[in-house]
Amino acid sequence: MHKRHYVCEFKLQSRFPVNFKRTLLIFLLVSVGLTSCFSQERLSKKERKALLSESQGTRYFIEGEKNLVLDDLEKAFFYFQKAMEFSPDEPAIHYKIAEILVKANQAEKAMPYAMKAAELDGENKYYSLMLAEIYTNLQQPLKAAEILEKLTADGENNQQYNLDLASIYLNEKELDKALIVLDRAEAFYGIMEPITIQKQRIYLSKNNLAKAIEEGEKLVEARPGNPTYVMNLVEILYNNNRVDQALALVFEEINKYPNQPELQMAAHTLLKEKGNIEESNRYLYSAFASPDLDAEVKSKAYGSILTEIKTPERELLLDSLESLIASSTPENAEIYAALGQRRILEQKNNEAIEYFKKSLLLNPKNPKMLEQVILGSFGEDADFEELEKFTVLGVDEFPENPEFWFYDGVVKSAQKQDEEAVVSLNKAIELNANKNPQLDQVAFGSLGNSLYNLGEKEEAFRNFDKALEINPNDEQVLNNYSYFLSLEKKNLEKAKSMSDKVIKRFPDNGTFLDTHAWVLFQLEDYEGAKKYMDLALKHETEPSAVMLEHYGDILFHLGQKNEALSYWKKAEGSPEASDKLSQKIKEGKYHE
Repeated sequence: MHKRHYVCEFKLQSRFPVNFKRTLLIFLLVSVGLTSCFSQERLSKKERKALLSESQGTRYFIEGEKNLVLDDLEKAFFYFQKAMEFSPDEPAIHYKIAEILVKANQAEKAMPYAMKAAELDGENKYYSLMLAEIYTNLQQPLKAAEILEKLTADGENNQQYNLDLASIYLNEKELDKALIVLDRAEAFYGIMEPITIQKQRIYLSKNNLAKAIEEGEKLVEARPGNPTYVMNLVEILYNNNRVDQALALVFEEINKYPNQPELQMAAHTLLKEKGNIEESNRYLYSAFASPDLDAEVKSKAYGSILTEIKTPERELLLDSLESLIASSTPENAEIYAALGQRRILEQKNNEAIEYFKKSLLLNPKNPKMLEQVILGSFGEDADFEELEKFTVLGVDEFPENPEFWFYDGVVKSAQKQDEEAVVSLNKAIELNANKNPQLDQVAFGSLGNSLYNLGEKEEAFRNFDKALEINPNDEQVLNNYSYFLSLEKKNLEKAKSMSDKVIKRFPDNGTFLDTHAWVLFQLEDYEGAKKYMDLALKHETEPSAVMLEHYGDILFHLGQKNEALSYWKKAEGSPEASDKLSQKIKEGKYHE
């Protein structure tokens, strides 16, 4: 009894799991205890060895599956190889090894395993598909096509692979074969836009316009009321000089579906092509009045009219379209851009900038327009706080563009945000990496101004020197550098030389003359200082408090104390005045 009980337990262990195709059947036989327990004498040594081999192969297969799921290809490969030692004719093992090798980009090594799997089980379509994939990876698409042809020829079950097969034939320029396969796909799926469009392309490439039109008509008929398919067919007709046929189709569809602005735009284009401008514009107005017409279509049509020769008729048409846009179209970046472009052509730059700003706030991904707005917003009356919105937009959207960092630095510097300005200007110089010397030059100059304001004076002067190495004649850098040196009372001869260079080129600029006068003042050339300050005040309609205070200082040193006090008082109350002005006025004498 003990011996027979051992045999029964061995059978249970060796029969689960077992060979992949017979596992379920054997499990059921063992579970119901067929013939209670087979005696050891009825199992030969060879049979017991085979059962043990199957069991070990199964365990290795399961381990391989686990590691494949975990994407540990090396371990999975090892276990499937071990499984194959015990079950060399099991197609699933060959398939799995092929799958691993394909994932590891070793299609050539995968090929024999995939072929063996398909040979052992020709009914399993996944083995065939694996083989097709390997042929594709090995740049043998027509071999893959042979496999897909066999699959799709096998009744209704595999018709979904016709699209893959058609793609292969199209890539290989086997157009006739592609048409046959696309017809099969259409029979399986019904009329579908991608299939029809591809068939049309093939027919057009073969100069078979009639068949291409026929395909378009089928799609229009199958999807009534969809203007997209009508427009596709209209485009084919128009591109092949069949304007009248295209127009007839459009009119027919408009009669059926009068509220489709896309068809009205098509009628406008075709009638304009035929020279019927008045009727063409009626359809254009109807289309623009519709809120359903895409804003991008409106902006392109509007922009196209802008490129035409300017005539009173064109201007009236644009005015009418703008009115329709205002009443029918929500805020849109493309529309604002088109309206801005018209203002540019009319040299209404301020209006154009405002439209461009609206466009950018809706869609900032237009670097050319951003730069146009930023550069167009600089000037004497620039609103730097408003302008900063767009320089920040520039660095946020285009962080690798050094120009936007430079603009941001200049705008921040103008607002006395010098710490932030230094960060932006340094970033501009870093990103520019010497590619644009002009950008480096103006960035060094602006950086010098901000560094001086932050008290980093020596570093500021080093940056001014860098700027002048690139362009020794930059009047802004020369002026600011000489002025700051005069404030520090150092290198005054250098300051005088630089300032003198500037006023020779710009003898009517009050700011530059004021700087030169102050350099001479620091050199104790008070007569020379008065001479140039007189010129500075002459050329300034509204002199700054700085100039007025400076003039008072010069007059005081020339002994004209009453006149000096008068000019000091004119500067009084201005934020530009020095912190010594009140003391000068109170005591009636100069204080540094």
